[in-house]
Amino acid sequence: MSDIADKVDKSYEGKSLTELADAPVEALQGVSESDAKHLEEAFGVRTIRDLGTNKYFLWAQSVANLAA
Repeated sequence: MSDIADKVDKSYEGKSLTELADAPVEALQGVSESDAKHLEEAFGVRTIRDLGTNKYFLWAQSVANLAA
């Protein structure tokens, strides 16, 4: 879990995986409130779970992995 703690803002460190999945995307380090707003407007992404399960992001990840 320490690897995950390095990827979220300090206020989210120590949260359970379920709490992190349901946290807003701006809980991720490097994602601003403005970025989160754009993700929601473009893809309906509000939470880390939404981001991780978004079909477009999964498709892009599959293409990138296969290309590697």
